[in-house]
Amino acid sequence: MEMDFKQLAAAIKVIAEEKNLPEEQVQEIVQQALAAAWRRDYGDREQEVRVNMNLNTGEITAYVTKEVVSNVEDSRAQLTLNEAQVIQKNAKLGDSIEVIQKVEDFGRVAAQTAKQVILQRLREAEREIVLTEYEDKIGTLVNGVIGRVEGRVVRVDLGKAQGIMPASEQIYGERYYPGQRLKLFLKDVEKSFRGPQLIVSRGAKEFIEQLFKNEVPEMENGAVEIKEIAREAGVRSKIAVSSNVQGVDPVGTFVGGHGTRINAVRDEIGNQEMIDIVVWDDNPEKFIANAMKPANVDRVQIVSGNKKARVIVPDDQLSIAIGKSGQNVRLAGKLTGFELDVESEKIKLPAETETEGDNQSTSVESKPVVQKLKKKTELEDSLLKAIEEHGTDVGNS
Repeated sequence: MEMDFKQLAAAIKVIAEEKNLPEEQVQEIVQQALAAAWRRDYGDREQEVRVNMNLNTGEITAYVTKEVVSNVEDSRAQLTLNEAQVIQKNAKLGDSIEVIQKVEDFGRVAAQTAKQVILQRLREAEREIVLTEYEDKIGTLVNGVIGRVEGRVVRVDLGKAQGIMPASEQIYGERYYPGQRLKLFLKDVEKSFRGPQLIVSRGAKEFIEQLFKNEVPEMENGAVEIKEIAREAGVRSKIAVSSNVQGVDPVGTFVGGHGTRINAVRDEIGNQEMIDIVVWDDNPEKFIANAMKPANVDRVQIVSGNKKARVIVPDDQLSIAIGKSGQNVRLAGKLTGFELDVESEKIKLPAETETEGDNQSTSVESKPVVQKLKKKTELEDSLLKAIEEHGTDVGNS
């Protein structure tokens, strides 16, 4: 016999425990696989058959559905009226009757088919259990251990499931290695032909938000809230916050005493990533000015008809406003939802004002030069006179 049914029946309980699946579900999977094996050895691929397994004895019984006909052409799918009435007295032509058949064994090919079906169905059942369990955790933080790094894709062990962190969800410059323990943001559960895939992230802006939720208890009761986040993971983030309680400073609440709260978040994401926390404002001009921090802004001009704005800054603030490789203005634009155009407003110094188009100032500056030249000439004349006089005195002596 190719398959030990009694051993298979005993294995159902073990499989159910190991795979964290209901025993009835595992039994149903095994019975479906045995039905496929029966069709392979004794019936037809399209034939309707169900199999029942006694978990105590391992006895297998097949229930084959056959049609009652007057003239049997295929005995595997049909039976005569007399045969049908032996099983069911009130049977009539055209009825479908279940014929009970004992199963003693399967051939090698049928047994292999059953094993493949069992493994496939068990994997599908596991994935569905994972999908059901983790669907409720989407949008929250989970703890994971790096399993392996395959090129730019990181596979993470989440306990009962495996997660995938693509390159697009990683923090720029962060290094990953097997055995590393990390906090991750469960971004999504994607359904694919291979089954559900858990997508985890450390580069998402929601990851920052969840970390702050852990550090700022005032978010739980709604005293303060994060309105928007713009992030370039591993480099810089801008967070717009607001207060719903009068007298509560939203920025100070998120920063914490001596920066404890913001530093706790930076310890998790890496100290190389800077975090700017700014005040949200319903007024777009004020909000844009706040979002441009640490640069000081003179004024903001909203271009009517579209989401564009001109940001005027002092000349000495232009490089700060733009930021390295345009980072500051780019993140401010993402945060506010506006396309920002930064311009400088040059400050005229008093000396520049006096010299602009004023010939008198030029003449004032030139006087000391002329005076110096005169003094030099006078000095030369005096020297020549002294030499002449000295020479004359020497000659007379």
